[in-house]
Amino acid sequence: MCGRYANFRRDTEIASAFEVQEIVGDDLEPSWNVAPMDPVRAVLERAPREDPGAAPARQLRTARWGLVPSWAKDPRSGARLINARSETVTDKPSFAKAAARRRCVVPAEGYYEWQKLAGGGKQPYFLHAKDTSRPLAFAGLYELWPDPSLSADDPERWRWTTTILTSPAADALGHVHDRMPVVVPPAMVGDWLDPSTTDHSTVRAMIRAMPEPALVPRPVGRAVGNVRNDGPHLIEPVTPAGEPPG
Repeated sequence: MCGRYANFRRDTEIASAFEVQEIVGDDLEPSWNVAPMDPVRAVLERAPREDPGAAPARQLRTARWGLVPSWAKDPRSGARLINARSETVTDKPSFAKAAARRRCVVPAEGYYEWQKLAGGGKQPYFLHAKDTSRPLAFAGLYELWPDPSLSADDPERWRWTTTILTSPAADALGHVHDRMPVVVPPAMVGDWLDPSTTDHSTVRAMIRAMPEPALVPRPVGRAVGNVRNDGPHLIEPVTPAGEPPG
């Protein structure tokens, strides 16, 4: 799974890396410990609401991490939907519509996983790309949930939420955890975001075609386990408590 990640690039850097045409909302503060239900930045393609017939524009906007389906009665359900299994994402009612029409990428520097130790306890690892010149693109979905307590013309009525797709971990990373985020390679970002692709079989084919990312597991301190902790010290390497993965 993916339960924590780091994103400390500013909007201008993200927009440049993903060829964003429109930045919506305020820049978020850098975070080395993004947790479920936090606001996060996501890249997506969407036609302007005032002109649905116009060509989609690539946007960078904020969504809360934890997807809330449009039909959900309570937005708190998003806490259980921070991840979506890529193997079943087109079949599950909570994700199927978004998989067909509302795909996004979530920019990240890397993510955290905890390796179980033979003697008990867990060692956290920060998994990141070998090439850090551009952010990773986690495959995601987004949804818009209408708040029934607000009027139809209230600009705050629609809540944007997102989830991150996961897949079985590559062999080299399976020592840390059995699942990992689906990482969209740069050459496939445009296809993944294309809102004109609505066929579930095409979406499944895209997911299967995404290569396993070459990620580096870095042992880090246990401070990352507390959501109140943040800062660059969280990704500094430490001597692992157990046997290094791989």
